[in-house]
Amino acid sequence: MPKYLLLKHYRGGPEAHHPFPPMDQWDPADLEAHIAFQVHVGELLRENGEFVDAQALAPTRTWVRYGGPDSAPVTTDGPLPETSDLIAGYFMIDVDSVERALELAAYVSSEPGPGGEPLYEWIDVREVLSEIPAADLA
Repeated sequence: MPKYLLLKHYRGGPEAHHPFPPMDQWDPADLEAHIAFQVHVGELLRENGEFVDAQALAPTRTWVRYGGPDSAPVTTDGPLPETSDLIAGYFMIDVDSVERALELAAYVSSEPGPGGEPLYEWIDVREVLSEIPAADLA
């Protein structure tokens, strides 16, 4: 069965469906409902045998690159373009088809936001490659 990442972003996607404020500005009850939904999705995936992993990621980040043979790694936290739109968290799923991955992504997108209204968040669906496609080797 193919594996997919359902990627959640802090901001991003083609366009925002609703202009909700950042999560750190939400009412605590709305945040609690949002997290409860994420737990529910994980339980649903486990019950269906589709769960591989799920994690939330902190908004802070450090970019690292090789510094050279006699140098320490070079790090920076910016400025870098659109870094705040990077991944907020993910679900790794193992499903029978891309159609099922899209169905689950749409369900994740219905997660509650402020006032319990669905976020309609864009979810980035990415297949995990089990091998490098031959076309990419050329």
